[in-house]
Amino acid sequence: QVQLVESGGGLVQTGGSLRLSCIASGVSLNRSRVGWFRQAPGKEREFIAATSWNDLTTFYADSVKGRFTISRDNSRNTVYLQMNSLKPEDAAVYCCAAALVVPGATRRSTYDYWGQGTQVTVSS
Repeated sequence: QVQLVESGGGLVQTGGSLRLSCIASGVSLNRSRVGWFRQAPGKEREFIAATSWNDLTTFYADSVKGRFTISRDNSRNTVYLQMNSLKPEDAAVYCCAAALVVPGATRRSTYDYWGQGTQVTVSS
């Protein structure tokens, strides 16, 4: 069974940093597009960042561009989200997601697997 488990969330002051980790089991990330999303109470899920299966292309939401960095370690089947210069509006539950890539297939933006999320709280 495929499982994505996030960790690294917690309480941080405005301007601080956190590094989130997402460990995958049951699926290899070395041929998967991976991404991070967040959702705050009463708000819709928001795309944060993604990287293509070969890390040749990365995408960031305007709200986090220049502050957050997505990366991966395929040997550990893990994806990371480095978050710097955190703001109160960054507070949310952060989830990772993975999409299996089929060679030659049409581009898509959907994801196949999702984690349950880790809470990030930013204090003033």
